[in-house]
Amino acid sequence: MPSISSELRSLLPADFHGYIAVVKRDCETCRLIEPALRELNGSLGLLIYSQDDPEFPETIPQVRDDSALELSYRLEIEVVPTLLRIDGGRETERLVGWKRADWRRMTGLPALGKGLIDFSPGCGSKSVDPGMPEKLAYKFGDTPLKARRIEVAGLEDEHELAFERGWSDGLPVVPPTEARVLRMLAGARRAPDEIIGIVPPDNVPCSVEKVAINAVMAGCKPEYLPVALAAVEAACRDEFCMHGVLATTYFAAPIIIVNGPIRDTIGMNWAHNALGQGNRANSTIGRALQLVIRNVGGGRPGGVDRATLGQPGKVGFCIAEREHDSFWEPLSVERGFSPDESTVTLFAGGGVHPIADQKSRAPESLTRSLALSLRTVMHAKSYGGASALLVISPEHMRVFREAGWSKARFRDELSQHLTVAGREVMTGADGVAEGMPARLADNRLSKFGAGGLLIIHAGGAAGMWSAVISGWAASGKHGSLPVTIAIKP
Repeated sequence: MPSISSELRSLLPADFHGYIAVVKRDCETCRLIEPALRELNGSLGLLIYSQDDPEFPETIPQVRDDSALELSYRLEIEVVPTLLRIDGGRETERLVGWKRADWRRMTGLPALGKGLIDFSPGCGSKSVDPGMPEKLAYKFGDTPLKARRIEVAGLEDEHELAFERGWSDGLPVVPPTEARVLRMLAGARRAPDEIIGIVPPDNVPCSVEKVAINAVMAGCKPEYLPVALAAVEAACRDEFCMHGVLATTYFAAPIIIVNGPIRDTIGMNWAHNALGQGNRANSTIGRALQLVIRNVGGGRPGGVDRATLGQPGKVGFCIAEREHDSFWEPLSVERGFSPDESTVTLFAGGGVHPIADQKSRAPESLTRSLALSLRTVMHAKSYGGASALLVISPEHMRVFREAGWSKARFRDELSQHLTVAGREVMTGADGVAEGMPARLADNRLSKFGAGGLLIIHAGGAAGMWSAVISGWAASGKHGSLPVTIAIKP
């Protein structure tokens, strides 16, 4: 049994040995056992702490007031009544609720509770009411939050304050109160002061606590925090080049792709409208990453963020792969992780471009059709440096499943249709100045370099629509590379 902490010892009489009962008036079981508590108080010098009324029990003198719930918090009381025995500065036994035989055994009083029923389960402690654990942790906990406090005047609108101070992405944010941040931190088993990366462009160290604050502002649930942490960690990797993704005039934004069991655990959407609105996990996790980049790293439009046009996904873009009925291995497995690992892959992408093919029923035709759309990524005459994320819908996946095509075979066939003679796409060809250098005219050119095309399965069961999300123009060895990391609990 744990020893009594110095903070708890300060709440008890000096050198206390004996019994403690924690009760509340608003508990039928506590009211029921008042005669037993009175008997214990007379026989054993019991200390009684009441959570809601220091006048209860009324027949017992000197009831101690625990309406602030500090004792209940420090003793980790979850149910009232709770009876504890303290010996030599240590808790040696604990009973919750009322079970007459156990109370008699623990106290050594064979007639205790005579005339009372044998058993009553008790009620929830006020210290575990919704939102209360976080409030008590902030008030009495050993590791207070480190972030700077912002005082908000009584008549000041906290939502307008976030807009005025530049903390918002243009949409309302949830005020990050201490209780909300502590509740968010409870969603991950990581120390609040752990540094998970250096956030560009200002290269500011980012702690778990800072991510939690922005996750609150984004509207995340606590169980989303591990995913948000992994996304921030991936964005801070040198190979992702978040500074470049911000500074480019292109449409690029970090796109989060989630794989593994956590997708279903936190209720992500990988089916209908998988790339759209309406799912809290998808929407808020993507937004949390962007708020960290804005509020911690200083990446704001018109500052380092120099996008010419941008795109709606810069508010936040997070999707989950449809794995359970996919004929192909998921992206995470293709990138070296096991199927039972939960991962985040970060890809620097632009907007969503539809691929409509409702006639192809053979894999050869559909592959050529997809290749035609993929050739237009960045520009129809841009080859070698392009990257993209191809999202295959279930109805299109069915074509490959019924034909028995593996993902590897699809990639091989697709690659052939994405390779052209250099003279077809060189500068000036077809009267278009844009194009590849004339020196490559006699070469065979591939649309995407090694690792430049990511492929996932997502979407609703109806509709022969797939999609391509173009990558950043400077992706590859001179820009951003996709980053995949495991999600830590």
